[in-house]
Amino acid sequence: MLRPKSRLFYSRVVLAAVLSTVWFSPGVLAAGDDPIEDIVIPIASPFDSRDYRVLTLENGLQALLVSDPDADKAAASMNVRVGSAQDPDDLQGLAHFLEHMLFLGTEAYPAPDAYQRFISDHAGSHNAFTAQQDTNYFFDIEPSALPEALDRFSEFFLSPLFNADHLESERNIVHSEYMARIRDESRRENDVLNQLLNPDNATTGFAVGSRETLASPPAGEATLRERVIDFYHQHYDANVMNLAVVAPQPLDTLEEWVVERFADIPDNGLSVPTIDAPLIDTDTPPRYVERQSLQDRRQLRFYFPIPDPEDEYRAKPTHLMSHLLGDEGDGSLLAVLRNAGLADGLSSGVQRGDGQDALFTVSISLTPAGAERLDDIQATLFAAIDQLRDDGLADWRYTELRDLSEQAFRFQQHGAPQQEATRLSMSLSRYPVEDVQYAAYRMDAPDTERQQAYLDALTTDNMLRFYSAPEVESDTVSPWFSTQWREQPPAQEGLALEGLALPEPNPFIASDLALIEGQDEHPSLMIDTPSFKVWHMQDSRFNTPSVEWRVSLQYPDASYSAEEAVLTQLLAGWLNDSLNESLYPAWMAGQSFSAYPHARGITLSFSGWRDGQTPLIEQAIDQLKTAEISEGAFDRVQYQLQRELVNAPQSSLYGQASRTLGEALLSPRWSTAELLDASQRLDQQHLENFRKRFLGGLYIDAMAIGNLDEALAQEQAERVRSKLRPRLTREDIPTLSPLAIGTTSSVLHPHSTRDESLVLRYLQGRDQSPKEQATISVIAQWLETPFYQQLRTEEQLGYIVNAGYSPLLEAPGIALLVQSPDVDSETVAAHMDAFLADAGEALEQLDDAELDAYRKAVHASLSERDTSLAGMANRYWQATALDEIRFDRREELANLALEVSAADIQAAWPELLGHQLDIRFNPGDEPSDVTPYREALTPFAERDHP
Repeated sequence: MLRPKSRLFYSRVVLAAVLSTVWFSPGVLAAGDDPIEDIVIPIASPFDSRDYRVLTLENGLQALLVSDPDADKAAASMNVRVGSAQDPDDLQGLAHFLEHMLFLGTEAYPAPDAYQRFISDHAGSHNAFTAQQDTNYFFDIEPSALPEALDRFSEFFLSPLFNADHLESERNIVHSEYMARIRDESRRENDVLNQLLNPDNATTGFAVGSRETLASPPAGEATLRERVIDFYHQHYDANVMNLAVVAPQPLDTLEEWVVERFADIPDNGLSVPTIDAPLIDTDTPPRYVERQSLQDRRQLRFYFPIPDPEDEYRAKPTHLMSHLLGDEGDGSLLAVLRNAGLADGLSSGVQRGDGQDALFTVSISLTPAGAERLDDIQATLFAAIDQLRDDGLADWRYTELRDLSEQAFRFQQHGAPQQEATRLSMSLSRYPVEDVQYAAYRMDAPDTERQQAYLDALTTDNMLRFYSAPEVESDTVSPWFSTQWREQPPAQEGLALEGLALPEPNPFIASDLALIEGQDEHPSLMIDTPSFKVWHMQDSRFNTPSVEWRVSLQYPDASYSAEEAVLTQLLAGWLNDSLNESLYPAWMAGQSFSAYPHARGITLSFSGWRDGQTPLIEQAIDQLKTAEISEGAFDRVQYQLQRELVNAPQSSLYGQASRTLGEALLSPRWSTAELLDASQRLDQQHLENFRKRFLGGLYIDAMAIGNLDEALAQEQAERVRSKLRPRLTREDIPTLSPLAIGTTSSVLHPHSTRDESLVLRYLQGRDQSPKEQATISVIAQWLETPFYQQLRTEEQLGYIVNAGYSPLLEAPGIALLVQSPDVDSETVAAHMDAFLADAGEALEQLDDAELDAYRKAVHASLSERDTSLAGMANRYWQATALDEIRFDRREELANLALEVSAADIQAAWPELLGHQLDIRFNPGDEPSDVTPYREALTPFAERDHP
């Protein structure tokens, strides 16, 4: 097997003997000691207005502080370099179980919901995840509450109680999480893959945990709680912790807060665990495996063992190889397979890295015809690999990728603070502190020798080939996710397809990346005619020369029938499919296009650099108007749509319940079964005829937001109008309308083949007024934490439990959700009834002083700033779909939330309870015919009010 020339280690910790199981009290700093060992300023983009500082504390903990004065949320993430790979053999899932237990109280804050309630009461959110070599805890919160949130957060790593009263309930919740994911296809694939990998490699174990793997040890041995505590002390200390904090406060303030709260985390001399056993034995490949998929989906994956390239991030020797094999342009592997009708998707890249070894993976989504020609597809893949060996590693290709990566780094748009904190804490745990921001983009120079070495690992003798399909059957079943699988004899000699070609130099790379000064407060109506309206907003706050265009092509019959709705989806799908090859280089260069269907028609979405966007817009519209819809292209997009519809019952149960809720309470709406049935009656000629009707009867709304002035926006808008020639008016387009739930409680069943039970209870508000929307939002905020605490933590009904504000367009409502692996829906509904009865009694005692925290939480949530240009554009764009187009609606609701009184809530509560709809499911339930229920309802706008 290929081995690296050398290993690079960036740990800033020292090796020490393994920690004993004795509790170590936090050390006390002697007077005059400086708890900060080192301070580094990491590399940042010249257009990044945030300030950065990395602290290394004396105890070994590293903390990245990010001061963003514009942030209206503060966030923190602690990454602990310990995960499921450290699980003991007799307690698989222990690292994940420990993650759950840390949320259940500390010495300083002993209540099991103290942390969660504080975060929720201050407009925040929280979560955690356990990976193979990491456990990450994170939250966001209203900035003024950050010091107190850090107080509570830091105690996870100082004085957790490992709450004995909740040990059993949390084990049940971990089991529920396992059951909620047992049908996940990626986990099923990994479960089979692990049977071929080296069992001595610690990443091949069962990571989630279950009641069985976390069962209490026999009498006379250490109890489960003692084992949790023992694991915590063996693996958690400051040397393996990396903290990131993103907040609007100055760096000096953040430094003071972090040092005060985290400097006392024990330093017990631990180091980041390493995995020494190879990921796969050298004599294992080649192997040919088939495994059963639950979904109607066929995949072919090729896994090639390679050294983990993570430490070679400065040169990224696998990046060019991954890019060229994953290319989707003309002559690419995917293009050749698509044109032959064998595949409709492809990706490539490095997976399963453990610090020593990894798998380079090529994943191909097959058509039914492709499933019959696996050997030809394999031969074509290796023909593409041979092509890379001959001419793929030219320096100019690496330079082109490096230049694009540098562009992306210079103008990167930061996500929400919580997202950023999590990303940065993970990055801090893997790269030198100076590169914590830059590592993902950095490409110093090509290392041809290393590139060639990795490419040489892509051979038939060093390969695991996995084919997944629903028709595969076997008596051999994987241990944790019950996946049938079997080994096959080596492949026969296949015939490589013709037409492979490496990409030419990218013609779409932008050259004019100058920022245009100027900032509008809101979008303004730039073109206002009966058939064509365009809004424009010039923006420079994100420091990127990018523009977001949205063009909504609205057609009166887009949702008139199930057939028309399917044709709308097929037309959008065909447009994306037909432009995929020609626009792939544009996507690589920072431009993107997509068409998506909706109830009123199709929206064309353009995102990317201002420079070069005009020809992209013209090309997409010309394609829509005049390009041939070939029989092969129609068959491909029809198959993709039908596959999605057929697989819908296998998708997440709560997703199916939400779909059923939408079918019941929005009009017009068509069920999955109706759409699937309609799709089977359509052919290529139907789509051609629909395109003519569609283009002949359009009304258009459009919006341009970003770093472009009005003159350029006007020019681009006129090109759109001249090419599409809209003729209808907004009044000609039917609206998507919410419906009013009646006073008689009803129960509907979603179409699902899942094995869990579920209740989705929807409580509907009284009217669409902004005041009512604000009132229902505050009620939902008040319900959120106690609902979760009672039904999940205390009553152990399931892993997926939440309550939240869930409007349908402008009709306010609250959704209560419980998904359970072993409690039937009738029992769950009874628990919901009891909770709501208790909540009603508590509401009667609620006063305005107690309500204040919830009002402020809603206000803070609604006042959050946009963290990306695309996010802001989408928010403003959604406002144009409402009857009354206003761009200050969110600000109005935020202010109204502060005015909601206890009396307002007490008046709204009985009406919420009096207008509710349950979506319930038990395994084996027949799906409801939603149409009669929906047709009996009246529009929400016409509902009688008390």
